[in-house]
Amino acid sequence: MNKQIIFNLAVKDLEKSKAFFSALGFRSNPQYSNEQAAFMDVVEGSIHVMLMTEDFFRSLTGKPVVQAKEANEAIICLSCESREEVDSLIAKATAAGARIPHPPEDHGFMYDQGFEDLDGHLWNLVWTAPQA
Repeated sequence: MNKQIIFNLAVKDLEKSKAFFSALGFRSNPQYSNEQAAFMDVVEGSIHVMLMTEDFFRSLTGKPVVQAKEANEAIICLSCESREEVDSLIAKATAAGARIPHPPEDHGFMYDQGFEDLDGHLWNLVWTAPQA
């Protein structure tokens, strides 16, 4: 069985969030999407994000939805194949409306930068030198 990672994120506006992540190159999978949720391929076949309206998300947990612009529950970190890929994805995220919380960090063997999506969820993009 092929293992997959699926992040479930509560969003305020499903259509705007779909457009945001599409601008980063994530692909929508209509087979697992409806008016309450959108299944997006981050890395085809292995990593996905399920964008859910806040009401639908809340119905699955019975707990209040964390407002990611006010508090953080997690940072989603994606590895990149190069520094250029980190910079390219940050540029796409910025153009699509992301907030950049800090400048890129260059540690020599590792390069990273993060962004907050439209709902404030934190994403970190990181490249690590192969010899590290």
